[in-house]
Amino acid sequence: MDITFEDFNFPKQLNEALEKLNITTPTPIQVKTYKPILSGKDIMGIAQTGTGKTLAYLLPLLKEYQFSKSHMPKIMILVPTRELVVQVTDILDQLTEFINVRVLGIYGGVNINTQKELLYDGVDILVGTPGRVMDLALNNDLQFKDLKKLVIDEFDEMLSLGFKPQLRNIFSMMSERRQNILFSATMTDEVNDMLHEYFNSPEEISLARSGTPVEKIAQSAIPVKNFNTKLNLIVNQLKTNDSIEKVLIFANNKKHADIIHETLEEEFPEQFGVIHSNKSQNYRLRVMDSFRKDEIKGIVTTDIMARGLDFPDISHVINFEIPEVPEQYIHRIGRTGRADKTGKAISFYTEKEEVLLIEIENLMGKEVEMITFPDNVTINPSKRDFEKDVVKMKNTTTVKIDNERGAAFHEKKDKNKKVNLGGPTKRKPPKTKTANRGQQKQKARKKGK
Repeated sequence: MDITFEDFNFPKQLNEALEKLNITTPTPIQVKTYKPILSGKDIMGIAQTGTGKTLAYLLPLLKEYQFSKSHMPKIMILVPTRELVVQVTDILDQLTEFINVRVLGIYGGVNINTQKELLYDGVDILVGTPGRVMDLALNNDLQFKDLKKLVIDEFDEMLSLGFKPQLRNIFSMMSERRQNILFSATMTDEVNDMLHEYFNSPEEISLARSGTPVEKIAQSAIPVKNFNTKLNLIVNQLKTNDSIEKVLIFANNKKHADIIHETLEEEFPEQFGVIHSNKSQNYRLRVMDSFRKDEIKGIVTTDIMARGLDFPDISHVINFEIPEVPEQYIHRIGRTGRADKTGKAISFYTEKEEVLLIEIENLMGKEVEMITFPDNVTINPSKRDFEKDVVKMKNTTTVKIDNERGAAFHEKKDKNKKVNLGGPTKRKPPKTKTANRGQQKQKARKKGK
């Protein structure tokens, strides 16, 4: 029998809010975490993006919430980015429409004095980034004496962004008499170390292993000569593929994102926005709001939008560049195929990026469908300056490109040449035998063990 939210015995006001949002059926992570969170135990939830983990912790917290006269927060939710503060706060505002709960979101980049005044007015549930929370706490404007529940969402991302010092300071200011509810997409060594140091043996609830592909997303990849040819290809895709209704386009850095956006702005005026850390907070929020309202077709972005943010109607994710960290690919494509919908992920890869794509396939345990480069797209032989530079990575892996993919970049006589593409470990090139695709994957799997 299918479980519905009626089985959770929520208060009438919370059920009314869920009904107004047209949310009736819990996701697997919501079902698995509901009772453990209500039990008061420390929880460590491992769940991929798009699984509904925000409601997984918000709903049980709101069910047992009791009004308090205290002006300081009883529940605090830490998230890694300003955008996530805005998103979680917005969800809370909707869920508490019929409940007497004061919700406040705080983050850097805005006037801290305004946030101090809002704190003095009183808050029950505080959502914030670690940096701004620590700033307010150090000035004694924010106190944790009444805090009963601490939620840390996107724990692994928070640590990878360098928030460990802020988290340590925040933990040191808190009483240990609280429930800790932690969520992470991956269980990294850094996450594990923090768990042992600061938390009391949290119960682990895992929905899927790290790297499990989202099965509702059709994944494909197209070999492309270089960056300028990728620009021609993306314009072609957007003009000829009618199924691309709402799209996120990922680049590996801010400079490349701006170049892509400039090209799209020429071809599709005012249909695309761009978001990265150099853009102001107000600009980023305006772009996301336009995207949600379907006023623009897509956003060009960096991995700043690969985590947590929920846009339920994205039809496609395009990886204009392959991410250097395989797990990041999972987070990127997880922006589509959310809830009960399907999605598509298309990746453009150059010769140098193929080794990264193979590592992604090994992580997922699944091959990505290869699509032939379209005949009607012009190949631009000129390279950008950043493509000409020889960048030495800390470690290198020698990988032989297999014949099938190699044909996209070489004439037949060049198929058996060995190419050093770079990768995560130093390894000498094979002396005699040419590694085929199967041997590459076997070596990559051994390396990952």
